[in-house]
Amino acid sequence: MLHAALVVVQIISALCILVLVMLQRGKGAEAGAGFGAGASGTVFGARGATTALSRATAIFAAIFMINSLALTYLSTRSHEQTKTILDIAGQAPAPATGPANGPKLAPPPAPQNAPAPPQPQK
Repeated sequence: MLHAALVVVQIISALCILVLVMLQRGKGAEAGAGFGAGASGTVFGARGATTALSRATAIFAAIFMINSLALTYLSTRSHEQTKTILDIAGQAPAPATGPANGPKLAPPPAPQNAPAPPQPQK
């Protein structure tokens, strides 16, 4: 149950990082601002979008890294508790011996008044 919850958190944090990185401007975006491309950055202010998106990206990156460590720990811990096929085969009881090595059994009694098998017709 905990493993499944951590996997969900891992997927959500990865998607959030992806979206946040795509929303941020690249380093060369300031060069295009002189030609009219800077109008889209006015929503958060001159520096507001950069710091808010960078901070959110850093927070989700930290969550992603800590969650990765937790998933690794759970994976290795549960792997130690499981048994391999060889471990299970080593604990299995020995196979039963055949009739040659086992106790001698008496043949079954012949049925009385049994009809004779039919004879082939020529």
